[in-house]
Amino acid sequence: MKQSGFFDVEERLARLSGLGDQLEAFSRTVDFEVFRPDLEKALAYSDGSKGGRPPFDPVLMFKILVIQTLNNLSDERTEYLINDRLSFMRFLGLGLSDRVPDAKTVWLYQKRLTQAGAIDGLFNRFDATLRNVGYLPMSGQILDATLVAAPKQRNTNAEKADLRAGRILEDWQDKPAKLSHKDRHARWTLKFTKAKQQDDGTMPSSDLAIPFFGYKSHVSIDRKYRFIRKWKTTHAAASDGARLREGLLDKTNTASSVWADTAYRSKANEDFMEKQGFVSKVHRKKPHLKPMLRHIQKSNAGKSVIRSRVEHVFADQKSQTGLFVRTVGISRATMRIGLANIVYNMRRLLFLERLNASA
Repeated sequence: MKQSGFFDVEERLARLSGLGDQLEAFSRTVDFEVFRPDLEKALAYSDGSKGGRPPFDPVLMFKILVIQTLNNLSDERTEYLINDRLSFMRFLGLGLSDRVPDAKTVWLYQKRLTQAGAIDGLFNRFDATLRNVGYLPMSGQILDATLVAAPKQRNTNAEKADLRAGRILEDWQDKPAKLSHKDRHARWTLKFTKAKQQDDGTMPSSDLAIPFFGYKSHVSIDRKYRFIRKWKTTHAAASDGARLREGLLDKTNTASSVWADTAYRSKANEDFMEKQGFVSKVHRKKPHLKPMLRHIQKSNAGKSVIRSRVEHVFADQKSQTGLFVRTVGISRATMRIGLANIVYNMRRLLFLERLNASA
């Protein structure tokens, strides 16, 4: 076997480009330098006057988080694959002889961003980039929420009651290592799914209710381009409808229509939207113990054609990036979901740019 050289690596990278390297497309389309001011402000690194090894470039580390989110990787797996894959190294601008951040460094970097609450600024920075290149929020907006799984907690009923009341058990307070592994913010809820037809052709008398533990990702997308414009993270048992009044509506959208399912239909929400100048296209609920009027059925069906577009966002996040919270606590869950929303918008930008180039 001959010894590999520089031109052998270049040939392999050229072949990766020919096969369609998504990360290379990211490098061409997304200007990661726009994130630098927010990253440097959040990290607040020293000027190096006291000596010591200099920190890794903050933009390089942010690109590592993008890789991690795209591929649903743990910190350890991220370190391994950066060392292993030429496509990862090219995306990060690293050579074969360059130092690669280890898993601990990646963890500490994300921790500092989380503690600084930087994710909102990073998301807004990229949203501003989208607007600057012409992707303004247009044609109204669509709201929805999806459950995001987190590692299940093994707590007693008494411990669960204390958690719901916001109390920390004395036993946990005396054991900081144990406390650090207890997620005091995630909650159990029931995930309802439509019952499927059985082998004999009959339908079960009721839908299925599946216990679910974790968090909930609430988003608002614009109807025209389907970018996520507003978002919020809560525990899994939080009400969908109440979040509408907590900053999910985008007042900069060029149209005033708001689409959402029946979970968002309430007098408080209707009054709020009317007061804020929005036009409600929220699905109407079926009257209790009465058949739904035909004109309401027809209206809901028309709304569903538009509202269903938000489901594609969640399907993309879960099928392409395996959206899952590996960490403990709502601050880190917010960071994880926020990164997933940024990466989704990046992937959406790539798709629209390819579409425009082929038109």
